[in-house]
Amino acid sequence: MQSYSESLRLQGKRIAFVPTMGYFHEGHLALMKEAKKMADCVVVSIYVNPTQFGPKEDFSKYPRDLYRDLKMTESTGVDVIFYPPDKEMYPAGYQTYVDVEKVTKNLCGMSRPGHFRGVTTICNKLFNIVKPHVAVFGKKDFQQFVSIKRMVDDLNMDLQITGLPTVREADGLAMSSRNKYLQKNERPSALTLFRSLKLAQKLYSGGEKKSSVIISKVKKLIKKADCTDIDYVKICGTNTLNDVKEIKSQSIIVLAVKVGKTRLIDNHVFGEELKV
Repeated sequence: MQSYSESLRLQGKRIAFVPTMGYFHEGHLALMKEAKKMADCVVVSIYVNPTQFGPKEDFSKYPRDLYRDLKMTESTGVDVIFYPPDKEMYPAGYQTYVDVEKVTKNLCGMSRPGHFRGVTTICNKLFNIVKPHVAVFGKKDFQQFVSIKRMVDDLNMDLQITGLPTVREADGLAMSSRNKYLQKNERPSALTLFRSLKLAQKLYSGGEKKSSVIISKVKKLIKKADCTDIDYVKICGTNTLNDVKEIKSQSIIVLAVKVGKTRLIDNHVFGEELKV
């Protein structure tokens, strides 16, 4: 992979990169299609990264289907699928990690300790291997996007990070590989996340700026749904990801909710259009 990328660079070719854990959906394909507009060569990695999963999380059960993924990419114009084995990514004696500090502490960083260290480490490694000029991420995992952008800026990487809006299914559910885990009877409860974001935006548009008021009403709505267990509902600054008491500058509402056994995340930047 490194040799191939270096040969492209020597020819003056531009490389766009989409890092994934596979089990593609339309959100992934949207990232690939956007990447194709930005570069001469699009590289997509498929790697379920063990260091970003906690000991009680779903690493072994995470959906994997390489043949399905390869078929889905045929319409996107992707040039290379990079599919490395664990023994190459984390060889015996491996001991080096990248830890982005402040923006990883809140939100999922509180409930998934060590998760973002795994995310930033694997992205750093993949950037060094693929040598892209631009990397494309979805903003559904907004904290991941902010953390990677922070790492790239802080470490002076010669790399552009581009984020695309969340891609949603027809009923508003944010597309995720983990949606596969949802039982049929849990789907209505999962849709509460999208409805709660719409409620938050409606309150904000109506003049409500106090985070506590918006969060309280959003939690009340989510708790009405069956099979839901709230991990967090928070309103944060989009750059710092610190909690804000009052929405005075650009802010985002971020949710993490377990529906049955499936942990779902979603978010919305206040003032932006919220559409399916």
